Amino acid sequence: MSGNTIMQSTASQSNTSQSTTLPSITLQSTASRSATSSLGRAARELELKRGEFDLALHLGCVRTIPDEGGGGRRVTRAEIERVRSEDGFPEALRERVKAVGTTEGAALMGVTAARFTRFARLGLVVPVKFYLNRYRAVVWLYLAEELRQFGADERNAPLLKGRTPEGLRDQLEAGLDLRPRNWRGRHMGFLLRQTEDPWARAAIVASLLDPVQVAEIVRDPYERAYLNRFRPERAAHGAAPDTPAAHLVSRIMTAEDPDEISWLRADLGQALVEARELRPAPRPTPKASPAPVSPLAAVAPAASRPREAALEDRDPSVEPERPRRLLGWLRRRNP
Repeated sequence: MSGNTIMQSTASQSNTSQSTTLPSITLQSTASRSATSSLGRAARELELKRGEFDLALHLGCVRTIPDEGGGGRRVTRAEIERVRSEDGFPEALRERVKAVGTTEGAALMGVTAARFTRFARLGLVVPVKFYLNRYRAVVWLYLAEELRQFGADERNAPLLKGRTPEGLRDQLEAGLDLRPRNWRGRHMGFLLRQTEDPWARAAIVASLLDPVQVAEIVRDPYERAYLNRFRPERAAHGAAPDTPAAHLVSRIMTAEDPDEISWLRADLGQALVEARELRPAPRPTPKASPAPVSPLAAVAPAASRPREAALEDRDPSVEPERPRRLLGWLRRRNP
């Protein structure tokens, strides 16, 4: 068999191998995506509004998996069928993710709105989300199910009906308001449940700290850049960028209390230790240094160098030899 025939046969086998492998990968990817649904489609199939669906994800009522194509997260068909098969669907699911404001929450607990607000500032009830109203005021929302459980607990009866204890009143008079902090803790817990990657988990903790605090802990600029790649997107909550409303949202989403900052800094430091053990942050590839010149090249004979180098090395006082032409040869033949 000739060389050309062998090359043609090899190329044919290579093309055949690629043609059988690529469709197989494509079919696997297509089959994987067909076995899952986008978040929007899953919300419709579960008969939830998008805000209700987001809370269902937040609370673990609906489980998601990463999108193999890098498009965020998706819901498997099996998970959708599991939720739909639960008793009382969809009303029971809607009740589990129902969020109410101060007025409706106070009614559920049988207290005044002022008392309910004191409970929230003291951290006795924890908000699950917030938004800014048309007047740029923060509106906190709470899970109706949790409020009903709080009101039904006999241990909370003195708080619901009696006078607020003096120690708690002192804290309120000092300006205590744990609503932003409690929301941050709850939100961070939700994000951490969505990933097992140590760098992503470290980025979640870092997202609740001021950039100055992060720079003090993560001194390596390449590690900070790598954390930013995993940093979760902050919800705008209806605020346009670089507006007073956006700054208010940013302040709510950033730790302010000294003890909370200290706790998050310690968590970030530990998360970085675990992340570095798994894999280092990527760094630019160092440029290759020029090859060293061999000492033998410096003493190489002129005959082995290029013609230009030989010309540079010649003695300028010696006139170069002229090329012998036909006329010179004839003169030597006929003196």
